[in-house]
Amino acid sequence: MSWFRALKQTARSGLAVERKPLEPLLALRGAAGLAITIGVCLWALGPEAAASSAFGALQAAIATFQRSWRPRPELALASGTSLAVSTFLGYLTITHTALFLALLALWTFTAGLSWAAGPTTGLIASSNVAMMLVTVTLPASVAQAAVHAATMVAGGVVQALLIVLFPVRRWGPHRDALADALAAEADYARRLRHDPVARFDPAPLMEARNAATVTPRQARRRPAELHGARGLAERIRPVLASLADPALGVPVQGPARDRVRELLAAAATVLDACAHAVRHGTPVSPPAPALAALRTPDTGSILTGPPSRAATRLARLLADVVEAAEGPREPRRPAGHHLPVPHLPRPTLFQLIPVALKAMRDELRSAASPITRHAVRVTAVATTGYLLGSALPLGHGYWAPLAAVMSMRPDFSQTYSRVVARLAGTVLGVAVATAVVRFADPGPRLSAALAVLSAGLLYLLMRTGQFAAQACIAAYVVLLLGMAGEQWTQTVPERVLLTLLGGLLAMLSYAVYPAWETPRLRARLADWLAAQGGYAAAVLRHHADPASASADDIRDALLAARAARAAWHAAVARAEHEPVRHRGLARVAADDAEEALTQMGRVTMLLEAHLPDRDAPPVPPAARLADALRKATAHGARAVRERRAPRWETVEDALADPAWPAADTVVRPAARLLLTSLDRLSDALHGASDHGSGPARHG
Repeated sequence: MSWFRALKQTARSGLAVERKPLEPLLALRGAAGLAITIGVCLWALGPEAAASSAFGALQAAIATFQRSWRPRPELALASGTSLAVSTFLGYLTITHTALFLALLALWTFTAGLSWAAGPTTGLIASSNVAMMLVTVTLPASVAQAAVHAATMVAGGVVQALLIVLFPVRRWGPHRDALADALAAEADYARRLRHDPVARFDPAPLMEARNAATVTPRQARRRPAELHGARGLAERIRPVLASLADPALGVPVQGPARDRVRELLAAAATVLDACAHAVRHGTPVSPPAPALAALRTPDTGSILTGPPSRAATRLARLLADVVEAAEGPREPRRPAGHHLPVPHLPRPTLFQLIPVALKAMRDELRSAASPITRHAVRVTAVATTGYLLGSALPLGHGYWAPLAAVMSMRPDFSQTYSRVVARLAGTVLGVAVATAVVRFADPGPRLSAALAVLSAGLLYLLMRTGQFAAQACIAAYVVLLLGMAGEQWTQTVPERVLLTLLGGLLAMLSYAVYPAWETPRLRARLADWLAAQGGYAAAVLRHHADPASASADDIRDALLAARAARAAWHAAVARAEHEPVRHRGLARVAADDAEEALTQMGRVTMLLEAHLPDRDAPPVPPAARLADALRKATAHGARAVRERRAPRWETVEDALADPAWPAADTVVRPAARLLLTSLDRLSDALHGASDHGSGPARHG
């Protein structure tokens, strides 16, 4: 893609306004916390301290709006406290340019690396650096700096208290994630009625798993209907696919296919009812016809073999989902009587610190890491922008690094789209706020009220796009500085010009020191191939020895395959907008390879749907096939990285073993489909290889 097209697409993305459901109660709570903080500080400490407290309260509330499954009060406290520490240390060094630049570089580099711990941590850290550049200019002495820092902590405390005292859908995001997963399963069942090999995007299931990962304190308070249903939904998906797929299921036409369509429609109806109940916290009310369709006694006379077993298992799993979504029927445990609650463990906020430090250290060890390159870029831009802004005869030189730090992200498209959104939003926000200040001439109290109104609009419109958010932030800053005593004529010209300078530096830094995803496409594809091979091998090993196999191994392999698939799709999405001519992998080859690995995952899922019981007879040749498949995909992943087409002779030899039992109607047919998928992968990559490796074998 050319630079012109890339810039045009990212500009459109930055200026786009998305239609997202608004959350007025959350916005009102955040604005109320901000109003309380500003009002008390304005009355007790004066306009300058009130402005500092307002930045702390604003940042604390913004942190709680980020997509995070952690407790919101802790996020508000962490955000306000970290901004206070940054401001106080910044003020101690602001009079010494060299020391302040060193602190700014250290803080910015750390903030850049913090994206390794997740987007919420990265955003909070980056916002702290940006706001520090403003707040260090407000105090006039060390004592005042300490007071201002304390007011920022107080702003975070106020926001945290409001979250505790006035919760808004306390478990709402977790309910939505689980309901979305169940609804995705329902949609999948409906699509399977018309397309027996329809694709399923596991993203809702991955999101539901993230939501189900809680701290021990959260686990004790989690509603009972959020327990168990996600695991059942995971087990339903392969059963649905196995029931519909003609390869291991029923013919495409005939009475059996009609019965399968009826079962799939009933399953979709029941899953939708469970999703609605979980989302709204109401009792499950599945329609009676759907339940009757699942319990029809003549299913066994129409479906035989694997489809019959799948239908029986589907009815049992759906009954379990309904029971889980209903919640507990017995009285809850008495208050204070806490028994161990099984849950997926998530580290607490303090336990997250060593985890985050380890992730940052791992990224720092690789100079080619996108996170490390982002940290270097944002550090260079922040320090350069501060020096240029201070040297220019405009005043308020911190606007340039502030704009850059707030806009820059580890990938190209987000950085450029945010730069465009920030510049356009700044112009609009400054223009509106300046017009209000110019013609209304508000005093400190009215300026504070208008700033709170701007913040409320920010909270309300935050998820509709960057343009609206940046406009609200620009108006908020102008009004706060007006409350602190700055004239509007001192803020308008330099804010616009220096924001433009910061944006240009951010865009130039990515062009000079990029971290393109395009050249890494082959590595992402290789990781996905190896992960899919591990998943298939784990399932085959269970068929080879049902008595000693562990379902945990299959689960871990499945999660690894999903993570690799998600990384591949994210890489392709980022590479699509990059102005890089050499893609590393042709678009057609990438699409064909993705189709082959998707089919491989689907076949493995079908095998998983027919996992034998522990007392089932083993299939010894499946063990040899599992080992061959694991080694072949590992070697194949190396070949993909080295731009060679992978080969699968060892897999073919294991599949041709005469020891396969004649009664096997599941494992060997599915293994042939796996080999076909691998052949298609080789065919897709053979034409994209830089040097020949012989013709890809067709199976």
